[in-house]
Amino acid sequence: MKKLANKVAVITGASKGIGAGIAKHLAAAGASVVVNYASAKADADKVVAEITTNGGKAIAVQGNVSSEADITRLFEETKKAFGAVDILVNNAGVYKFGSIEELNAEDFHTQFNTNVLGLLLTTQGAVKNFNENGGSIINIGSAVSNIAPPGSSIYTATKGAVDAITHVLAKELGGKKIRVNSINPGMVETEGTHTAGFIGSDFQTELVKTTPLGRIGQPDDIAEVAVFLASEDSRWLTGELLLASGGVR
Repeated sequence: MKKLANKVAVITGASKGIGAGIAKHLAAAGASVVVNYASAKADADKVVAEITTNGGKAIAVQGNVSSEADITRLFEETKKAFGAVDILVNNAGVYKFGSIEELNAEDFHTQFNTNVLGLLLTTQGAVKNFNENGGSIINIGSAVSNIAPPGSSIYTATKGAVDAITHVLAKELGGKKIRVNSINPGMVETEGTHTAGFIGSDFQTELVKTTPLGRIGQPDDIAEVAVFLASEDSRWLTGELLLASGGVR
């Protein structure tokens, strides 16, 4: 039997990149998957189509993670389609790098609303929809909370908050048999890192030089860790930050 058979997983920001990779791997491991997206419906539908073509179960549900109404609807649609939730992956996130001189309130609120408030609201919604057997919450943090690169003050602050929230909720939810862990990736090649200009940049070149494994990550590298944290293989882990960065720290 597949290790996530009969499990239900909700993945936020799963229309592309790391989220899409995680959705596909959880489905391949047997989970019924909810592909949440904010605006990229066509991409989300492609992820669902790939999963179902390969014999898995998946639906796409639109929703802004920083909207309480959207989160309520996300879990209502999940319950209608698959029942109670067993796995939540808080992957939705945004980033914008810039110097302290370029910092503005709009960038601050945009990043904190999605990366921190969105994670909290989605977790709150999931906790209401887990069954008595508990489950696994997987936050997607970032290696920036260790590396603290210049120009990332807002983004690094949001991911530092994710680290702290992971520790707090592991203690808070343990009594409900809900485990809370975080995967903290280094640079991963995604549509987002291409659009931001990181791929092929001097920044990538310098980062690879300091990476013991000699390359940047791929979505599959992170997705395999997510399958581990979603499964019973990690049943004795909670409150952990798994630095998935090829050794960069």
